[in-house]
Amino acid sequence: MITLCKACGTSYEFLDAPSECCRICADERQYVPVVGQQWIEWPTLIATHTNKWKQFQDNIFSITTVPEFAINQRAFILKTANGNILWDCLAVLDDATKMLISSLGGLKAIAISHPHFYTSMQEWAAEFNAPVYLHSSDRQWVMRSSQYITFWDGDSLQLAPDVRLIHLGGHFSGGSVLHWDQGDGILFSGDIVQVTPGRKNVSFMWSYPNLLPLPAETVRGIMNRLSIVKYSQIYGAFEGREITEHADDIVQFSGHKYIDCLK
Repeated sequence: MITLCKACGTSYEFLDAPSECCRICADERQYVPVVGQQWIEWPTLIATHTNKWKQFQDNIFSITTVPEFAINQRAFILKTANGNILWDCLAVLDDATKMLISSLGGLKAIAISHPHFYTSMQEWAAEFNAPVYLHSSDRQWVMRSSQYITFWDGDSLQLAPDVRLIHLGGHFSGGSVLHWDQGDGILFSGDIVQVTPGRKNVSFMWSYPNLLPLPAETVRGIMNRLSIVKYSQIYGAFEGREITEHADDIVQFSGHKYIDCLK
């Protein structure tokens, strides 16, 4: 039986009863709700929630669960010349989502920024026979094994000739972003680089719900890593959080401002 944490969406397999606490939420980067740990079974989640879609460009689609569930992040489908890539993941995989993705040509690969968005990646991978790429530094946060999970090491991983994962760390040791070398370049950042509500700044945190910042040295490392990447757009983890021009300059400006505030 597959059961999911209602606070973060991480899926577990329980033969009898759920454990007292989700390991992801017990970590200081997340939280256990005041009402205590709560679980939802996979069939119940599918029966009560669905996914909505939004098209940004001819080859970029976002997927968001409604009503809101857990962290409420969005995932993206990138239609590349070498096959479709799912960036980040959602807990809900209903029949409509399966049909729509299949009609787009299925999935070549799944890549996820960090453990808060692992959710039900095992089901997505099995449904579309697609490998899931996770940075090996976050191996300990995988709650369910799967033959589809592939751990990668190092600074980057090429998923296609024009698509690569870039390891930045920060929010999690294995925190990664996805770079698509299309046009002036597009960065899909999850919340490793968090686009703020005004869409004129980004930020960086070790824990977002608990408001724990990252050290200046870590932020500086992220900035330096991205300073050699070509991109003008950045798509963040949540609805309405995208910057469609001069994103590279905004990341550098925001990083310097962040470091100044830590002094």
